Amino acid sequence: MIGGVSIVTEISFNQPLVSIITPLHNEELHLAESIESILRQSYVNWEYIVIDNNSTDRSPEICARYAARDQRIRVYRNPTTLSPIVNHNVGLRYISATSKYCKVVFADDWIFPECIERMVAVAEANPTVGIVSAYTLEGRRVTLTGLPYHTSVINGRYICRSHLLDALYVFGSANSVLYRADLVRQRHWFFNEANIHADTEVCFDLLQSSDFGFVHQVLTFTRVRSNSLNSRSTDLHSNLTAMLHILMSYGKVYLSEREWEECLRTHLAAYYRFLGKSLLLGRERAFWATHKRGIREVGLPFSVPRVIRAAAAELADCILNPKLTAERFLASRQRQRSAAR
Repeated sequence: MIGGVSIVTEISFNQPLVSIITPLHNEELHLAESIESILRQSYVNWEYIVIDNNSTDRSPEICARYAARDQRIRVYRNPTTLSPIVNHNVGLRYISATSKYCKVVFADDWIFPECIERMVAVAEANPTVGIVSAYTLEGRRVTLTGLPYHTSVINGRYICRSHLLDALYVFGSANSVLYRADLVRQRHWFFNEANIHADTEVCFDLLQSSDFGFVHQVLTFTRVRSNSLNSRSTDLHSNLTAMLHILMSYGKVYLSEREWEECLRTHLAAYYRFLGKSLLLGRERAFWATHKRGIREVGLPFSVPRVIRAAAAELADCILNPKLTAERFLASRQRQRSAAR
């Protein structure tokens, strides 16, 4: 106590309110670890909103136990199970009208103790910043690297151009970033519920009119799980569809006409090479339905002849490089088996 005032209370008066949201469904295994990481934050002025997506395991009991311990925690439960992205949007609708920043923390991931403090510091020092990211520990691997160490604020348009032209990926998932809350409140539904990579899409949208902040420190942890939404997305290579969507929706916003045409040509060439390999691997019907739909949804035709030509080129390469081909085939089959378990 200092002069009869709690130190924590005094500090919180000088800190803008941060809304933290955890959307979850049946996460009893890792939920407590995730919540504990929030309770351990060096930053104290936060509200924590948990959206239980009609869980059938012990998740509701775990949430209730923590809510009883800390009045900053509020728990809501959906009467029916929603899709994951819809549940994210539901949670974001509960953020306080007075919060200045917003942070999603996944129930199977967690954040390091200085996460909120360091991200808010960058945003507070730079009012033009709409999104703040940092290095993330993905399993045992540090990702979201590539920015010069001395750089903490980057023009939003530059970051998006670098993503498209140089494959510089520093957004990460929603677990990796902090959003300015007024940007969240401006959108009726923050994430595009039709896009599995809505977290990347929303960054491209917001950075048209705001800057990008970055903390050169590992502040978030992403768990690698074979049965997760992210792992299934990786197996399907839905990132190819997502990038196609970004190019068609935002490419001309950030690139010149010539740059956009070249990026689109290069991306489609890589996309069809992948589809040609997939044809030789005998991928399942659902796989093809996903990619046909993804290509057609952006207004482009799905070219069966191009898939066949790509498969023929891949087959020719297999004949010329049998050892390398066998290694790639075995690795691909192993990934498919892991995703199926």
